[in-house]
Amino acid sequence: MNRFTYYQSPLGQMTLQANDDGLLGAWFEVHTTQPEDLGTRDDSFPVLLQTIRELSQYYSGEKVEFTVPIAAKGTEFQLSVWQALLAIPYGETWSYQQIADFIGNPKAVRAVGLANGKNPVSVIVPCHRVIGKNGKLTGYAGGVERKQKLLELEQAI
Repeated sequence: MNRFTYYQSPLGQMTLQANDDGLLGAWFEVHTTQPEDLGTRDDSFPVLLQTIRELSQYYSGEKVEFTVPIAAKGTEFQLSVWQALLAIPYGETWSYQQIADFIGNPKAVRAVGLANGKNPVSVIVPCHRVIGKNGKLTGYAGGVERKQKLLELEQAI
């Protein structure tokens, strides 16, 4: 059974969704990738409480790595890209090409970009750390201004 709650982050309200396996999604209110059916609201579900605690620590600068279990659903390729995002160290950025190289598919730069944009677990699976090859901030489903603020928080820019 899927459960959800809301978290008021410094960058706006986030919707968090989880099940017994882990966190399924973390979306800002502007994300269009949220599922229509979030499940049952449960403000005391342990995975959601852990997510809120870790996000609060992240935003306050106390935490650089998340330990909440991730149970995001996607294609095999998407999952490989999202796993690669977890390898980007806090305070660093990688290009889409670096992600494609990391997953062993150097010609899949565009597909990496598409998979990155469909990441359902923003902030925690750090798609905001991916930038263009030229060093420019590129699209972010949560808004480029949020991406910039997240990178500033991490002092990556």
